[in-house]
Amino acid sequence: MSSTIDSILVEHRVFSPSAKAVAGATVAGMESYKALCAEAEEDFDGFWTRLANEHLVWRKPFTKVLDESKAPFYTWFDDGELNVSENCLDVHLTNGNADKTALIFEADDGAVDKVTYRQLHARVCRIANGIRSLGYKKGDRAIIYLPMSIEAIACMQACARLGVIHSVVFGGFSAKSLHQRIVDVGAKLVITADAQMRGGRAIALKGAVDEALADDGGDIVQHVIVYKRAGSEVSWSGERDIWLHELEDGQPDNCEAVSVEAEHPLFILYTSGSTGKPKGVQHASAGYLLWVSLTTKWVFDARPDDIFWCTADVGWVTGHSYITYGTLAAGLTQIIFEGIPTYPHAGRFWEMIQRHKVSIFYTAPTAIRSLIKAAQADPDTHPQRYDLSSLRLLGSVGEPINPEAWIWYYHNVGQGRCPIVDTWWQTETGGHILSPLPGATPLKPGSCTLPLPGIVTGVVDEAGNDVPRGRGGFLVIKRPWPAMIRTVWGDEARYKSSYFPADLKGYYLAGDNAQRDADGYYWIMGRTDDVLSVSGHRLGGTEIESALVAHEKVAEAAVVGRPDATTGEAIVAFIMLKEPVPEGEQADAIARELRDWVASEVGPIAKPRDIRFGNNLPKTRSGKILRRLLRVVAEGKEVTQDVSTLENPDVLKQFTGVY
Repeated sequence: MSSTIDSILVEHRVFSPSAKAVAGATVAGMESYKALCAEAEEDFDGFWTRLANEHLVWRKPFTKVLDESKAPFYTWFDDGELNVSENCLDVHLTNGNADKTALIFEADDGAVDKVTYRQLHARVCRIANGIRSLGYKKGDRAIIYLPMSIEAIACMQACARLGVIHSVVFGGFSAKSLHQRIVDVGAKLVITADAQMRGGRAIALKGAVDEALADDGGDIVQHVIVYKRAGSEVSWSGERDIWLHELEDGQPDNCEAVSVEAEHPLFILYTSGSTGKPKGVQHASAGYLLWVSLTTKWVFDARPDDIFWCTADVGWVTGHSYITYGTLAAGLTQIIFEGIPTYPHAGRFWEMIQRHKVSIFYTAPTAIRSLIKAAQADPDTHPQRYDLSSLRLLGSVGEPINPEAWIWYYHNVGQGRCPIVDTWWQTETGGHILSPLPGATPLKPGSCTLPLPGIVTGVVDEAGNDVPRGRGGFLVIKRPWPAMIRTVWGDEARYKSSYFPADLKGYYLAGDNAQRDADGYYWIMGRTDDVLSVSGHRLGGTEIESALVAHEKVAEAAVVGRPDATTGEAIVAFIMLKEPVPEGEQADAIARELRDWVASEVGPIAKPRDIRFGNNLPKTRSGKILRRLLRVVAEGKEVTQDVSTLENPDVLKQFTGVY
């Protein structure tokens, strides 16, 4: 079987930066981008030394830059010391930002609260003093299981201030998932809320914590701090549980930040693993903070008067890097949103951009596609009904964005004047790796364009050899970078086997398939486990999905493979139309139309064998489509996996008809 992946979907549209986007940009023009790349190539250590000294405040200066002696266990700035919270908050007390708004919180019900950098610093210090009073210190681990809130960010920063290693668990995860993470990380402290508000409902969190701690190994936890968000009734353990507001009462507004080594773990964040057991991705303090600070300034072209809104949850890495750490270090004002994009109506995002005068908007392709469908169903929720003139930059994160969704986003949200930064990165990379720079990079819809300065990427075959441009292969990162994963918590062997397989020349294996076009631009073709092998051709599911979504009748699509005795795999497409779910002859006719469409757009080899229609696709609460569950459905098997992370668990029952 070929070790490369066939790429047959071609996108020709190019959007060059406007003169306005180039003017005053952090990286202005391709020559500036190329100069930074050349600096990194010519003097790798010198490049990172300069940036680390310019963008971070060190308590003890470093003398070492990159240590590769124990590869792939790389270390950066190893003999230096700093404090991450100090770099995010204290620096703004003396640089003129103290009374600048740091966070604008909009609750599910629309209530708004704001805090300045001075107020946020004081809140973080009170919480840190409270945590310290309970006996927690540098190196201890804390689980944070909170809704999107000022409190969630303050608790993360408070842990960083003390050198306590936090592990944030997304509030949509079940008690079973929470228990697994508590035990694996060895957490002594859990910080949670009575409940979270989503879509007008209170969803219990404290109850899930109680259930998780009642299971084997849960008795390791000594304290549970509870934020009173909804006023819900909760069970209470007098010796273990304490209200957050009571913990803060009487605590000083100042807390001396603890010096930590550059390599001290800042956080552990769990991500899905192919074996089913989540991997605890460990990130170090200095290298991570440097990179998320830099990418905030480079990729988002951050300016002092920006209002930044990343719609992610802090339970995911996007919320860590571009809500809690990178954007605060850069001194931005940002929006924190508790609710969902469709409550109380599907124009909520656009309404909030209008109300808060958001200038940078960073969201997921899944959200964009769902809002496209909503706008077509109800013109009152179309972004053009709102004043979005404050926007100057749009971003995409979480999965590849298909070209047609990109075009809709560009014209209808960005009004044809806002660059779109389509960012490729992972939990493991810490921050952006492939991305346009808004004042420099010509944009191609659906492409995450080029590696950022200092990042060396490639597309290789199974032996680690570069593949020709226009051919697909495995996306790799060829040199270490400061924000890279340091290890899998408690499992160094898994770290090596997952990310640095022996036959790939020591490159970091991203787990994504990609190809480079004639201009060197990168196109992500889906996860390696999403590759379809049809009659000896290896096809990326993402480009078939992009072709389907480009059809005028299709709102959203997910493509998976099922075993086939003749072709090896058969392509199965799960499709949500812009119209009601068809049945019978109508469904047959639309299925034929879509097969012919894919054949014309991608090629006959990419035509779906089976097409299934539904009202929605199985998504997590963060908006990711769970294709592994669709594979089970495609194979005609019963779904026995845990579906507690699904926003819509009953959605799988609808895909009964095969056309």
